[in-house]
Amino acid sequence: MRYRLSEIEVTRPLAALELAADETGAALLLRRNGRPIGFLMRQSAGKRVWLPEELSSWIGNELKTKMVEEAIHDELAPPRANVPFPSLSVAICTRNRVVTLSRCLESVLPLQQKHGFELLVIDNAPPDGATAELVKKLVGARYVLEPCPGLDFARNRAWMEAAGNLIAYLDDDVIVDAGWLAGLQEAWNENPDAAAFTGLVMPLRLDTPAQVLFEKRNGFRRGFDKKRFGRELPGNPLYPCGAGIFGAGCNMAFRRAVLHEIGGFDHALDTGAPLPGGGDLDIFYRIIRAGHVLVYEPGYMVFHEHRATESALRRQYYSWGLGFMAFVEKNYRHDPAQRARFRRLVKWWIDDQISQLIKALRGKHVLPFSMIFAEFCGGMVGISGEYSRSLRRIATIQKDFA
Repeated sequence: MRYRLSEIEVTRPLAALELAADETGAALLLRRNGRPIGFLMRQSAGKRVWLPEELSSWIGNELKTKMVEEAIHDELAPPRANVPFPSLSVAICTRNRVVTLSRCLESVLPLQQKHGFELLVIDNAPPDGATAELVKKLVGARYVLEPCPGLDFARNRAWMEAAGNLIAYLDDDVIVDAGWLAGLQEAWNENPDAAAFTGLVMPLRLDTPAQVLFEKRNGFRRGFDKKRFGRELPGNPLYPCGAGIFGAGCNMAFRRAVLHEIGGFDHALDTGAPLPGGGDLDIFYRIIRAGHVLVYEPGYMVFHEHRATESALRRQYYSWGLGFMAFVEKNYRHDPAQRARFRRLVKWWIDDQISQLIKALRGKHVLPFSMIFAEFCGGMVGISGEYSRSLRRIATIQKDFA
């Protein structure tokens, strides 16, 4: 099950889309004047070619309203104020993944060379010198060693080392879109009071059944509309405890001073095995609870290398459930004012998981039962004290590296 992944600029004439012999479907990233406005997926059902008029009908049926909104916005939007963009540092936190890191750097370096921002590669508890050797060969990137194992040790090292007033984080398994920096600049220009920014995360490829399944469940996407989050979100009684709405940790940026103000990332989350998650949920939540604004900007876009095998995808769903509940346990403990919301959030999550499991058993869910069950099991382990266990593990790590 491999899907053809294509980009279409809707302001230009459409060309026919032909699938290769081993492709079983099509996925379309749609842009209007370069800006991402939608994403469509369709199984081919034996169809090998979509003619231009068939593509036009498919796109029009799915995105007619969005395209009209974008056209009206382009016509009626007032001239934007020219807000000075702050000094920027970009940090890529990595460990023992030279191939994916090299690909990520190849996408970032042309922007760095054009705009001159600081580029940091944070090497987290490396087993060898391969990453250091790679970065030494590059003009424009600075190598930083973080010996304590754990992603959030690396993230904290990044903002402590950074010179920029704004720090953008990238995972090493993404590549940035050509408009990535322009998207971040636009988000800042429109929201100069914001403390945090997240962006759209699209698939880099859809070559395996696991990658296709992940995107059919929306992947890391949070939509194609700009969003501004503050203290309250009318209509969402669980806000801001359901922090998954804010974005993904593989593509996020913060005012460095605000990270310092709130104490940075929690080392007890995103530790790698056995708790490889929760740190992005926690930092987004704490940004909002500290009274700051977080902005989601779809033009601030990256492409992510999804898990290629179903076993790896099951582990990811397990880690998501585990990390989510570790985040809940931590903030239930530390933020008493939100405890009632967190209790409701846990009840909603369990009810939703059970509903999805039943749908999967009936063959009415996009994912197989095993994937949803993995996420559910992760959550059950997480809610049974995973954050407390992680605190003890991190205390040992910090003692070892003191």
